[in-house]
Amino acid sequence: MDTTRNVALTAWMAEHGHSSNSLAEAVNTAVERLTGRPGGHDGSSVRGWKSGRVRWPNSATRKALEDVTGLPATALGFVPRGRAPSAPAPQQEDPDMKRRTLVGGIAAAAATAAAPSTPAAAAAAAAAAAPGPSPRRIGMGDVDRLQQRFCEIIASDHRHGGQLGIEQRAASLADEALNLQNSGSATQRVRNSLYACAASFRSSAMWAAIDGRRYADAQQHMREAQALAEMSGDPAIKFRIWSHAGSMYRHMGRPADALAANDVARNLHITRRDPMFASLGLARQTAIHGAAQDRGGTRRTFEQAQDAMERADPADHRPVWMLAFYDQAELDALALSAYLALGDYPTAEFHAHRCLAGLRPHMVRSRAITTTRLAHAQLAQGDADAATAAAMTVPATAATQHARVSRMLQEFGAALRATAPGSPAVQTWNEHTAAWRTRA
Repeated sequence: MDTTRNVALTAWMAEHGHSSNSLAEAVNTAVERLTGRPGGHDGSSVRGWKSGRVRWPNSATRKALEDVTGLPATALGFVPRGRAPSAPAPQQEDPDMKRRTLVGGIAAAAATAAAPSTPAAAAAAAAAAAPGPSPRRIGMGDVDRLQQRFCEIIASDHRHGGQLGIEQRAASLADEALNLQNSGSATQRVRNSLYACAASFRSSAMWAAIDGRRYADAQQHMREAQALAEMSGDPAIKFRIWSHAGSMYRHMGRPADALAANDVARNLHITRRDPMFASLGLARQTAIHGAAQDRGGTRRTFEQAQDAMERADPADHRPVWMLAFYDQAELDALALSAYLALGDYPTAEFHAHRCLAGLRPHMVRSRAITTTRLAHAQLAQGDADAATAAAMTVPATAATQHARVSRMLQEFGAALRATAPGSPAVQTWNEHTAAWRTRA
């Protein structure tokens, strides 16, 4: 039996960082999507494909491999039965979405994303992406590079939040993704992925505008993001955009519109396929119910969100934006927002402490928001000293540069002076905020 080594598959795996075991896992997942039953491949199966011992896998496996790689089986070096092997086809730059690499990049980017890139750097990046004098092939490698930039945007958002520079950089990268559409030839899969990238960047621009309380700009980004998401056909990014829309309307004081927008996200098929998406939709519904003064709805949707999260399989593949932020801490953060709005301050404080205990290190913006809300909950229960001590731990950068945090701390100071006039806590807070402004 001819066992000529499958050079094309081996090279594709090396280029895209797949071990035999990781490729087997990806193929098994794709087989399950196709057939409803998990595939039975392991590392030895892949080694059989690489060695040439298996030259033409069965039809379900071939289709799964094509879904994972974006390449036809013949381009991966497989040879139909009865056909002599030919020279390996030139490898196309068309890899699978490397989510694990992207997620790992979030933590690294968060440590270095101290400020948005300069206009000169953005111009250089745009020039590098511009088409050359001759047409070129646009592949999934180009998409991967954009997704790495998306990781950087997410890291900046979690570190700084709401900054105009983040919004502008995300919008510029959305345009860069669209410009790639016209810079060369590409498969439909690549074109759909470019639209999904553009929609992802637009949704991040939208979120930065929401977080910075620039709601008119947020609505413009939302409309563009929605159109791009439809062209991409990507249900995950559609969910993100409509879920952001629900949050936007909640912050604008429009709970009826918030519920309607969030319901669009919650009714997408992806929430039935993956309980984690269902959980996030319900968690944001919890915050909306709190803003609408619906106590029963708040309690019910929080319990449903918790249940869905516990049913979710942590091994499922999910987009990097979700992996970067949604967990038990975020669920508690949304419950904190809801119960604070309802005036149930002991329950709000409980969720604040649980959120702070579970927040991951890169969630700098979320920690500042949660700490500020904790201070409000403690002050409303009459504990001015503990509330002031909590508020004083918010970093000066967040207190002076993040629109939502700044406003909440201004409201905290006003409430502190109203409830404990002339107290040592008021004096301490006044001295602290004066020094804050000086350092900032």
